[in-house]
Amino acid sequence: VQLQASGGGVVQAGGSLRVSCAASGRTFSSYAMGWFRQAPGKEREFVASISWSGGSTSYVDSVKGRFTISRDNAKNTVFLQMNSLKPEDTAIYFCAAVLTHLFPNRLQRQEEYDYWGQGTQVTVSS
Repeated sequence: VQLQASGGGVVQAGGSLRVSCAASGRTFSSYAMGWFRQAPGKEREFVASISWSGGSTSYVDSVKGRFTISRDNAKNTVFLQMNSLKPEDTAIYFCAAVLTHLFPNRLQRQEEYDYWGQGTQVTVSS
């Protein structure tokens, strides 16, 4: 599967942004999906994951209550809605996919994923 992330940009602190990840292939609905981010000078970190059906999600503590991951299997797309953005959310955001029915809370490490998108830059100004 090939992944294409989009929707990044520059937003003021407290604002909102939605990033998307479009996937190729007919079996998108069989893949669990995740979002990771990498800030300058830092390692890539887990942000959120969603099950193949969309029925289960998992988040890193720092974004709980602010970010929402969702998917539209009919459109082969996964979304990350980001609200109440903070300057520390500034990073390149990557989407990832893995063919599994594991629950999203088991999919918080980069090593769990087989496919990665190219990333989209999100910058939050203070």
